[in-house]
Amino acid sequence: MNKSELINEVARKTGLSRREAEVGVQTMLDVVSEELSKDGKVTLTGFGTFDVGERKERTGVNPRTGEPIKISATKMPRFKPTRNLRTQVK
Repeated sequence: MNKSELINEVARKTGLSRREAEVGVQTMLDVVSEELSKDGKVTLTGFGTFDVGERKERTGVNPRTGEPIKISATKMPRFKPTRNLRTQVK
């Protein structure tokens, strides 16, 4: 399912217009993105938690030359689903 399909499904299930559903979905995504950009976290009870994780500095290999290269530490968004969601997916 892509974003457009998600918007259509939200509109269908809630009775909102497609435009209203689009605004709701985009606002939710914007709020999650803003919070993560401030190193915060967003917990959706019964669904999961979005947070920011740190990837440590590591050594990689340049695929063209085979030489070792340093890959800097970086922050990455993460999602940890609730046990209930993990069970539903199985």
